[in-house]
Amino acid sequence: MQDSGSPPALPVVPTLTASSPKSIPTPFPLLPSMVSADFCTAAVLISSGAVLGRVNPIQLLLMTLLEVPLFACNEFILLSLLGISDSGGSLTVHAFGAYFGLMVSRALRQPRVDERGEQQDAGCQPDAFAVLGTLYLWIFWPSFASATTAQDGAEPWAVLNIYFSMAASTLATFVLSPILYEEGTLQAAQLQDAALVGAAVMGMAGEMLLTPFGALVAGFLASHLSLLGSRFLSPILSSRLKIQDTCGVHNVHGLPGVLGTLVGTLLAGLATADAYGGRMENVFPLVAQGSRTASSQAWWQLCALPLTLILASLGGSLTGTLLRIRALRSTPKSPEMENKVLREVPEDGLNPEASDEELGGSTLA
Repeated sequence: MQDSGSPPALPVVPTLTASSPKSIPTPFPLLPSMVSADFCTAAVLISSGAVLGRVNPIQLLLMTLLEVPLFACNEFILLSLLGISDSGGSLTVHAFGAYFGLMVSRALRQPRVDERGEQQDAGCQPDAFAVLGTLYLWIFWPSFASATTAQDGAEPWAVLNIYFSMAASTLATFVLSPILYEEGTLQAAQLQDAALVGAAVMGMAGEMLLTPFGALVAGFLASHLSLLGSRFLSPILSSRLKIQDTCGVHNVHGLPGVLGTLVGTLLAGLATADAYGGRMENVFPLVAQGSRTASSQAWWQLCALPLTLILASLGGSLTGTLLRIRALRSTPKSPEMENKVLREVPEDGLNPEASDEELGGSTLA
C-alpha cells in the first residue's frame, strides 16, 4: 500500500526525442512540395536576371512557363534517378538557372540594340535596394537553403556552414574589390553579390561534414572566383560569345554553383560512416544502404554537372529562339525607353523625363 504521507504518483508522460521525430505525423504534409516550388522560383529568378530589361512581360512569362518543366525534369533526374545529394541547389538551382538564362540571352541578342543599351544598363541598381536585399539574404537565405535538411538534427550543419561561407565571401569582397576596380570604393551591390556567392557555393556541400574552416575556405574562394569573373570574364562573354549578362548571374550564381558542385563531389568521396554516424542515411542514403561506395557516389555527383549544363544550355537556346518570334517582341522607341518601362517606376506617377511645362500642366484624374 502507498504511504498516506507520500505525494501521489504522477502519470508517466512519453517524451519525444530528436532520435524519433518521425514517430508523429507531420502537420505540414505538403511542406516538401512547397520547398521544391520555392527552389524552382529561385531558379526562374536567376534566369530572369540574365535578360532583365531586354524582354517584355509576355516573353518573361513564356520563359517561366517553359523553364519550370525543364527544371522539374532536371531535378527529378538528379535527385531521384541518379541519387545526387544537392539539398541547397548549387547544381539544380544556381547553376541551372544561371546557364539557362545565359543561353536565353544569347539567343535573344540583337547586335545593334544591345550595343547601344550596354552603357544604359550599367549602374541601374540603387544602393538602397542593394542594402535592403543584403539584409534579407543574411536573415532568410540560410534557413531557405537548409529547408530540405530539417530532419534528425541535420539542419544546424547546413545553417552554420552557409553563415560561415557568407561571412568569408563578404570579407574577401572587402579585400579584393578595391584592388580590382579603379574607383577603389566598395559598392553596396557587391556586398549583396558576396552574400549570394557564399550561399550558392554551399548549396550542395552545406549539409555535408565540411567543418567551419572548410566553409570559410569555400566562401573565400567563391568570392574571389566571382570578382575575378566579373572583372575579366564578363567582357569576354559580351565581346566574344555575344552573351549580355544584365545582372551578372554568371559570376554570382553560375561559377559559384559549379564550384559548389566540385566541393560537394570532393566531400562525397571522403565521406565515411565513422565521421557521419547516423547522419549518413540522410546525406548519402545509397552509401548508407550499401548500394554505392563513397567513390562511386562522388563520381555520380560529378557526372551530374555536365548533365545539368547540357539541359540548361539546350533548354535556354530553344526558349530564346522561341522568344524571338516577331509576334512576341515589342517595338519600343529606343532601348532606353524599354529599360525605363521594365525597370523604373516614376515617382508619383509622373514621367521623370517630362519637361517643367508638362509637369506643371499635368492633373490627376
